[in-house]
Amino acid sequence: MTLAQAQQQVDEWIKTHGVRYFSELTNTAILTEEVGEVARIMARRYGDQSEKESDKNKDLGDEMADVLWVLICLANQTGINLTEAFQKNLEKKTARDKDRHHQIQS
Repeated sequence: MTLAQAQQQVDEWIKTHGVRYFSELTNTAILTEEVGEVARIMARRYGDQSEKESDKNKDLGDEMADVLWVLICLANQTGINLTEAFQKNLEKKTARDKDRHHQIQS
């Protein structure tokens, strides 16, 4: 699936099942919540915190997909073409960092 297809599918789902988009501000708050859920799993599963028994069945991929979903909602609401935005961002990072990371010792 391409980013454009994902944006289209989310829009169709919202119009069919979700009735309407939440406001941009509400979706920004929801995005923050979802990123927090990813951070919780990462800190406890891969970081220094002990993982609670209740967290062991949390699906990291599903939580990341929740983040992507809300981000796509925000892109749709604000008229952002994620394919174009991602391509521009990749070009910016390539120009800025093309030699930077080669200097890091393993």
